[in-house]
Amino acid sequence: MLGSSIQRIRQSKNMTLSQLAKKTNISKSYLSSIERNIQTNPSISILIKIAIALEVDIQKLFESSYK
Repeated sequence: MLGSSIQRIRQSKNMTLSQLAKKTNISKSYLSSIERNIQTNPSISILIKIAIALEVDIQKLFESSYK
């Protein structure tokens, strides 16, 4: 799922949720709800901010991990 992928990428970059919130100017609680798959339909502008902050192509956010 999208949220799980974002969380995996964030953690692989040793970034905290607070750091991501600061870099994206998105509230920590909203980011947390995305990562926990509670908020399942974030806007494209939110996803772009997250991708830029994580320094990945936006498509990476939609890739599943089979580890």
